[in-house]
Amino acid sequence: MGILLSNWRHWMPLLAGPLLFVLIQLVLPETLIDPAPRTVLALTVWMGTWWVTEPVPIPITSFLPMLVLPLSGVMVLDEAVVGYANPVIYMYMGGFILAIAIERWNLHRRIALAIVNRIGNSLRSIVLGVLIASAFLSMWISNAATALMMLPIAVALTNELDERDQFERDQRDSFARILLLTVAYSASIGGLATIIGSVPNAIVVAMIPQFFEGVEISFLQWMIFALPLTLILLVVLYVYLTRLYARIPNTPLEIDFVAQELESLGPMSQEEKRVLGVFVVTALAWALRGWLAPFFDLPINDTLIAVTAAIALFVIPAHNEKRALLVWDDMKSLPWGLFILWGGGMTLAAAFVASDLTGWISSQLQLLDGVNYFWLLLIMVLLMLFLTEIISNTATANMALPITAGMAAAITTGNPLGLMVAVALATTCAFMLPISTPPNAAVFSTGRISIKQMAKAGFAMNIVSAIAITLFVYFIMPLLLPSP
Repeated sequence: MGILLSNWRHWMPLLAGPLLFVLIQLVLPETLIDPAPRTVLALTVWMGTWWVTEPVPIPITSFLPMLVLPLSGVMVLDEAVVGYANPVIYMYMGGFILAIAIERWNLHRRIALAIVNRIGNSLRSIVLGVLIASAFLSMWISNAATALMMLPIAVALTNELDERDQFERDQRDSFARILLLTVAYSASIGGLATIIGSVPNAIVVAMIPQFFEGVEISFLQWMIFALPLTLILLVVLYVYLTRLYARIPNTPLEIDFVAQELESLGPMSQEEKRVLGVFVVTALAWALRGWLAPFFDLPINDTLIAVTAAIALFVIPAHNEKRALLVWDDMKSLPWGLFILWGGGMTLAAAFVASDLTGWISSQLQLLDGVNYFWLLLIMVLLMLFLTEIISNTATANMALPITAGMAAAITTGNPLGLMVAVALATTCAFMLPISTPPNAAVFSTGRISIKQMAKAGFAMNIVSAIAITLFVYFIMPLLLPSP
């Protein structure tokens, strides 16, 4: 009986996807929707069902557009595979390769320990140091990698505090919870600041040109817009966790562990210096791209900069080893499945445009034209925030952004890009449950924090994030990002 039940739990979602695809094709008449957009709508439901329930691996689901769209005549195969080679995917890949090099030579650990050691001379300043280190690293490497790297540091700090008698047990437990939540939440918030810091950021930047011809957002433009939002959320997080969620005393404290760990790393190696050099040059090139392109009279863009950095890491030699800073074996940790997932989302977005499903959605949502733009933004942000608590933020962004583009076309007030950017930002800010993000899951696995405690802190941060994102998109985005 148990085997039958287990098999049914697998087969039910597996069959539900294609059955819903067929059902939509049969139920929706051509008088309501043309065959091409109907097929794309049905495909979206099929992919959404499989992305949420995962009867097959998520990247495999992302191959469906390559199969269904050519067979249904919506797109030819050459058009259907273009999304899997979107330039922003390669920019993100280059950023990931740079992150692998930083991790390979332990530069990220040195940076984190140096920040905590410089700032942390009391309980609150230790929290601040961990927050700054986690957020900064998450701007450039994945939030999961950031959390997994910072977690041993946070656990060691809490263990050292447990051995001291100058604090009550409640204070030690509160400090442990606060420090762990700081790692999880700042790793997610830090990723908002750059295109490569969060997958939904890169997805929306890649999708915007497909829906709004001639509109592109550069690495620098995104950072100028999103970095102030990130800093505000980090300040709110620090104040909330240390003053409101659970008060901890600002007692002066010498933490031997951090200094000892930093000392054990020894002086910075030549490999670390060379990786740091590539990182600094890459970041500067992204920031100065607008001036570099006309100066050299070359079509320099963010993707070419990222790819150049990746190639450099395979060319620049390591100091004391007969190898480069990176070799191909290091690429085993590259998230190839993520790039396929991303490509499927890009192709699905292109199909929305090619079939005019975006136009159909817009026509069905004309009633939204009378809704106040500010409240529409807030509703979408809240919806995405709480949806992402139970569904992968990458899958949520892939499903929601093409539909949001149709909503944006239906409104005549406000910046239509605002809805898409707000959705992307919101899908990164899931703070309530261990399943919401890899950082949440990582800190929950320590056993020092319960689901109830995480949900309490996370709900407050969800509300704060919703308000901050809505205000920034409504008031600040029109001043800093291009509009159609």
